[in-house]
Amino acid sequence: MNEQRVREWIILAEGDLKTAKDELNTQTPFTNTVCFHSQQCAEKYLKAYLTFLGKPFRKTHDITELINECAELEKDFDILFEINVDKLTQYAIDLRYPDEFYSPDINEAQKSVELAETIKSFVVEKLKRKGFNIK
Repeated sequence: MNEQRVREWIILAEGDLKTAKDELNTQTPFTNTVCFHSQQCAEKYLKAYLTFLGKPFRKTHDITELINECAELEKDFDILFEINVDKLTQYAIDLRYPDEFYSPDINEAQKSVELAETIKSFVVEKLKRKGFNIK
């Protein structure tokens, strides 16, 4: 396990979560930015977990793929599918290019932040149980 690399993933994930929440709390939030950064937060927390356990992963924004990789190591990651966390994948690309562009409503943006926070809590708890000291 590369502890420094795990911490780097977490720092980047936290930056994305902060950006999503800060934007959500503006007078007129740019909802696609909120959703994008929520997806990025979730992606990076999953990659932190995989890094902690030394499991290689390919460069991807696919939350489903990353959850499946985590579930190979710890089956209860599958519960994340039950709460539709994998829905965040659509925000990685669909909202970034004009061909696929749409603007999520405020409720969708709020839900994306909630999903990112769910993944954060889930992964942080898993890391703590495995002895990783989250500062």
